[in-house]
Amino acid sequence: MKRLFSILAITGIMAFGSVQAQEATDSTGAAQTQVEDVAAQADEANAVATTVEEDAPVAEVSFTQKLKQRFVEGGPGFMGIVLLCLILGLAIAIERIIYLNLSTTNTKKLVADVEDALKSGGVNAAKEVCRNTAGPVASIYYQGLDRYEHGVDSAEKAVVAYGGVQMGQLEKNVSWISLFIALAPMLGFMGTVIGMIEAFDNIESAGSMEPSLVAGGIKVALLTTVFGLVVAMILQVFYNYITAKIDSIVNDMEDASISLIDMLSDYKK
Repeated sequence: MKRLFSILAITGIMAFGSVQAQEATDSTGAAQTQVEDVAAQADEANAVATTVEEDAPVAEVSFTQKLKQRFVEGGPGFMGIVLLCLILGLAIAIERIIYLNLSTTNTKKLVADVEDALKSGGVNAAKEVCRNTAGPVASIYYQGLDRYEHGVDSAEKAVVAYGGVQMGQLEKNVSWISLFIALAPMLGFMGTVIGMIEAFDNIESAGSMEPSLVAGGIKVALLTTVFGLVVAMILQVFYNYITAKIDSIVNDMEDASISLIDMLSDYKK
């Protein structure tokens, strides 16, 4: 009987141990499953964040901001002087363009009106037409007609002399534009030389040839050169337009002067 109870007790202990082991195995499997689920959710969150970052638009730097940044990197010293050349050159160029456009007149119409007035009302009527017309050609005509009383030769001399005065008015301040065109690249090249000197000074102070020591000076040198050349090109365009406009007005003045002398000669007869 005792042996039977012993066998039953051992059997019960073994059964209870098996149940506990099975429960422990189930608990470990459940915990591992939860860990795997959490890891999978983390991977999905990282993938979503990466996709959002890739899809997000990259902020682009505007041209004005980039130009301002390059201007500051080039150094306020030489870059400021070159910018001053650009501002002064553009101011003079705009003033000359406005003046030349106001000085442009319809020369053929003026010649015809003066000729008709000279035939119908004489010299005084022709002078009145010139007085009411703006432009250098009308001013030259008025001076020639005003000297007609002293003869055709005197009128011709007055036309030539006053034509030179009007040409000087047309070319006023244009030489400053050519000065700024030549000065801007020179200042840029000077900034280049100074930037290279600073780069070699940094190398000498450090005692080693490191790219970071040379890059700063070379960058300043290149930026000042580029800015100076850009300023020169901009002003050169305005300068060529102004000189072409002056040549056109001067040609009209010369042709009109010849026509005036011919009209005065015919009127004398």
